[in-house]
Amino acid sequence: MTTTWGEGHEPEPQPISLAGWVRITLRAVVIITLIVLCLALLLLLRLVERPIYGLRRPITPHITQFVCRSALRILRLPLRVHGQPLHGRAAVVANHTSWLDIFVLNASKRIFFVSKSEVAGWPGIGVLARATGTLFIKRERSEALAQTKIMQERLLAGQKLLFFPEGTSTDGMQVLPFKTTLFASFMAPELRDVLQVQPVSVIYHAPLGEEPRFYGWWGDMSFASHLLSTLACAKRGRIDIVYHPALKVADFTDRKALAKACEAAVRAGHSAHRN
Repeated sequence: MTTTWGEGHEPEPQPISLAGWVRITLRAVVIITLIVLCLALLLLLRLVERPIYGLRRPITPHITQFVCRSALRILRLPLRVHGQPLHGRAAVVANHTSWLDIFVLNASKRIFFVSKSEVAGWPGIGVLARATGTLFIKRERSEALAQTKIMQERLLAGQKLLFFPEGTSTDGMQVLPFKTTLFASFMAPELRDVLQVQPVSVIYHAPLGEEPRFYGWWGDMSFASHLLSTLACAKRGRIDIVYHPALKVADFTDRKALAKACEAAVRAGHSAHRN
């Protein structure tokens, strides 16, 4: 059943069976081992990559991509890609459903996330985010100019920055209106004529017999309970990711027009592939 944002209740966590706990343990051990080993390799390579390439990271994102693809296989979440990820200087915007988006979007394209500054302090996740080049931003008006400059520097260096314009995650059944603030960075004279923005739709399909919102993580839902239910699931879900045609920033008069066009593309792709 399709839900409207703000209506209904978050699903109650279901009891986990003994078999479910076995799957949790096995999957967690494999994924954690994979992450730790690859993180050590990534940090070692960064010692060479950083002084040679500076903001550019031509080597280490391949490690992140390998980890994310492997994690999705372990979770039995096949990923079907529609369209072509854009090459060249570009930014990416997508709808936001879950912490799983990190794995899904990294698996299909080598990108760098833009995230709220609070994430940097989260146990475990913050360390991984910093190591993989996430750009942390503060939600303060006084920081807007400095953060815009940092985004511009990284985009001009060839990094593909991705952010979620909805500003929050959802239950996966709809796309929320896009906030326009971060789109202002694309309108700078240094970027306007050379940058493209690629809208991306991410659609989760629940395992057979599970609630359609199974993979959604939103509101006051506990990260731990959502993680455990995802690790425990025996059935196979699936994910569609749609790369829409890129939009040239120079074709738009302002950030609001660009954000509206991106939102329309993401919303259309989400609707078309949800069923």
